[in-house]
Amino acid sequence: MSKKIVGVCSVAAVIALVVNFYPVSTSKKGLEIIGNAEGCRTQPYQCPSDVLTVGIGSTEYSGQKIENKVYSLDEIAKRWQADLLQAENCVNRYANGQAMPQGAFDALTSLTFNVGCTTLKNSTLFRLARQGYSPKMCNEFTRWVYASGEKLPGLVKRREQERKLCLSNY
Repeated sequence: MSKKIVGVCSVAAVIALVVNFYPVSTSKKGLEIIGNAEGCRTQPYQCPSDVLTVGIGSTEYSGQKIENKVYSLDEIAKRWQADLLQAENCVNRYANGQAMPQGAFDALTSLTFNVGCTTLKNSTLFRLARQGYSPKMCNEFTRWVYASGEKLPGLVKRREQERKLCLSNY
């Protein structure tokens, strides 16, 4: 049985495109956490949650159909911007995003990008965020390390980075 090879792309190059041509509210530091955790692929693949994905964690959930082709860095940057804006809108709507310091906003956006707005909008973390920025809110990130009931080392690392970014403003 042959294994399909999926093209890898540069997260740094896509971040540069987003920063310069496809603006979002998430800072470069936040984009680096998200991008480095997600990785970048030029061809569609099934992520660990068995969801068709391309670029930097872009799924059809964002409303953008995934085609069976090799994506350019520019296409990946445009898709990522749309996905990031969706996560940012969720943070602003359900987690008091406009009142958050930049690091907290970035951390909340990263988590939302990863697990989805529907999962987070009624969570303890977002409830605490609605009450205002606090270390207690930031420490909630470490609870989000499970996928399918299993604690994943990659999520532990990402959540710790998000927690530290969130706390960097306190």
